Formats: sequence, structure tokens, C-alpha cells
Amino acid sequence: MSQRDYYDVLGVSRSASAREIRKAYKKLARRYHPDANADDADSEQKFAELTEAQEVLGDSEKRKKYDQFGHNWNRVPEGTAGTGTFHGFGGGATGPDGSSFEDIIGNMFGGGGSPFSGRGSSRRSQRPQPQKGEDLRTNVHVPFFVGVEGGEHEVTVRAGEKTQRLNFRIPPGIDGEKTIRLAGQGHPGHLGGPPGDVLVKVEVAAHPYFRREGINLILEAPVSVTEATLGAKIEVPTLTEGTVVVSVPPGTSSGAKLRLRGKGALSPSKRRRGDQIVVIKIAVPQNLTEEMRRVLRSLEKLALQNPRDGLW
Repeated sequence: MSQRDYYDVLGVSRSASAREIRKAYKKLARRYHPDANADDADSEQKFAELTEAQEVLGDSEKRKKYDQFGHNWNRVPEGTAGTGTFHGFGGGATGPDGSSFEDIIGNMFGGGGSPFSGRGSSRRSQRPQPQKGEDLRTNVHVPFFVGVEGGEHEVTVRAGEKTQRLNFRIPPGIDGEKTIRLAGQGHPGHLGGPPGDVLVKVEVAAHPYFRREGINLILEAPVSVTEATLGAKIEVPTLTEGTVVVSVPPGTSSGAKLRLRGKGALSPSKRRRGDQIVVIKIAVPQNLTEEMRRVLRSLEKLALQNPRDGLW
């Protein structure tokens, strides 16, 4: 692992807030991501170093331990950081469970007693147990199409001493609340314990004109006043089948919904596909000429019914 000070790696002060740390990491991660620096052999190392620093400083408990114990933070027993009881190596300082500083240091060196004292104890004589490695968390951004249809994706992470690229499958119909677990790909275990996992939070990008409601896709389609009044056939895009022709019935109001069955998103089980809902939006003409105004006034006089009759 990196021995550079994590605060220096992210370019923040030791008093930086959690928000400042996240902001610094995102900025530097975009700059040094290996996918954006294919010609820079050092970018992968820099990116891994940034990820390692964020994993520690981005977690309040890990950060407390790091601030007290530096790069030995992950060898400190749970409940030690943030107690404020260990300000030196003098006798009398105790942890939250009553253990002395020598007890904790002894446990860090395998339970054989503190290197600062010849005393032993029943706590120090216990043999350390194997522990599962820590989980590693990361985010990936995928296009709208991949979120709907699913697909293969790759993520670069640093676990222990190595940087690895992991390929994984994104299931169809995934949303921003979904986290994918890559078992056994996290940090190495301790004393022969199993490795941790990689937890990948998937963030799906927005689409310029489609949006999702469950497994249905919503598309707003503007039509002219004439098309809505007299009816028309219009072309609309679909996500997977190109452009199709839709019939707008005569007298269609703005907000009416036309359903294209089976042209929506796949369900996560791939057993069915949702529909595409085309929402009609009447586009009122702008910048009318005097001739156009005259024609519209003539049509208004010919109208047989006030559209607000009976509403209130």
C-alpha cells in the first residue's frame, strides 16, 4: 500500500470536511483514471493511490484510526480510535474495554506481549484469529442503454498491494440504488482469513429524451395543433428498434398517452419487456403572422363547444 500521507495524496488539509475530501477525490480521479490516460503508465498507480486514500479518509471510523496511528490504522482493534485515551506511552492509559496501551500494541504484534513491557496477561496470550479482509467500495457510471438492457462493464480497483481490473455483468433494468457484490475481490484477509468483497454502486446516466418508470419507457412527442385536431401519423424513436410510426387519433388532447407494447425496458429476470409510453404534447405555434392570426380567429368562431364548459 501507499506510504504517502493520505491527506497529501488528495491535496487536502487534515481538518478537511468529509465533503471536501469527496470533492478532491472526484476531481483527481477524473484526471488520473486509467481509461482516460491510456498513454500514461503512471496513471494507474496514481489512481490506485487516490482510491486507497479515499477508502480511508472517506470513512469516519477509519479516518479516526489513521489520524492516531498512521499507516498502522488497520492493525488497531475495533473501538480504539477516537477514545482520546492514548496520548503517550506512559502507564495508566486504558482503552474502552479496560485494556492498556501495552495490551493493544501486544495484540498488534501477534499477542505475545508489548515490546515496551516484559509483562504478560491472559488477553495477550490469546492467539489472534483469522479475519476476513475489508470490503472495497467503488462507483461506476454507465449509459442509459446499459442500465435498461444490461451488459458487461469493467472497473479498476486497488486491493492490498495490487491494482486489478474486474469485469462484471450489469443486469438489465438496474437503477441507481443497486449495488453489485464481487465476492472475494476486496482487500486480503488477515492471518489466513478470506479476502473481502468489492461493492460496486452503479449510477445510470440520464437520457436526452427517454426516462424510465419501472420497466416502461416514457417519451414526450410534440405534435402541431393541426395534427392533434385532424389526426396524423408521426415518427417516434424507440430505444432498441429505431424509428417507428405512431397514429395520433383525431381530436387528441395534450397529455394523451399512446402505448407501444413490448418496446420498453427488460425486466431484471429478462422474462418480459415493458412498454413505451408516448405522451402527446401539443406545440402551439409562435411568432404568428397576421394572416395566421386571421385564420385562427375564423376557426375559433366555427368552434362548436367551449373547452371549459362543465369544468367549473
